[in-house]
Parts: sequence; C-alpha cells; structure tokens
Amino acid sequence: MAGLGDIVQKAFYLGVGLASYTAEKAGSTLAELKTQAQKLADEMVERGEMTTEEARKYVDDMIKQAQQQQSIRESERSESKSREPRPIEIVVEDEESQQSETEDLDSLRRQVQSLQEELSKLRRDG
Repeated sequence: MAGLGDIVQKAFYLGVGLASYTAEKAGSTLAELKTQAQKLADEMVERGEMTTEEARKYVDDMIKQAQQQQSIRESERSESKSREPRPIEIVVEDEESQQSETEDLDSLRRQVQSLQEELSKLRRDG
C-alpha cells in the first residue's frame, strides 16, 4: 500500500500538471483569437470598411477584452476554490477490518464443509 506521503506527492504533481495544461490551452486560445480577429480586420480593410489603424486598434481591443475576461474567470475560480476545500477521501484498511473479514471467511468455509459432510451422509443413508 502506498504511503500517505506518496499520495500527497502524486496529488501535488497532478495539480501542477493540470495547471500547466490549462495555461497552455489558454495561451493557444488567445493566439487563435488574435489570428481570427486579424483575418477579420484584414478583410474589412480590403473592403474599405475601416483603415489599417482602425483594424490594428480593433485587434488590440479584442485581445485586451479576452485577456480581461480570462483573468476575471481565473480570479472567480481561485475565489471559489479558496472558499470551499475539495474533499479528499483516503481509504485505509486497518488490521481489525482485515481480521474480521478473515474470520467471516473462515466461518463460511466451516459452514460449507459441514453442509458437504451432511450431504454426503444423506447420500449414503438414502
């Protein structure tokens, strides 16, 4: 059975891995948003619907807004996590429960043996 220290260490590594993965995903999402906003702005410039300066400002505003929303969501997540702790269940089998299970198993074996002997006796007599 793994020690409590091993379990805590694995839980810590899992948390670090999840945080790293989330940060990677957030970065790629912002990059995708910037690319899409830039394409849209370029199309609007080509059509003459806005100037190059307006397009640049439009893309910058979109990125700032997305970053602000992301930081708001992250702060809300951290606030909710800090308010209520995540329950962790650690199952430990103690010697007492193992001994009780062994005694129950032995009792069942004795009963089966007794029934087998009784069945054999009935077959011989009948």
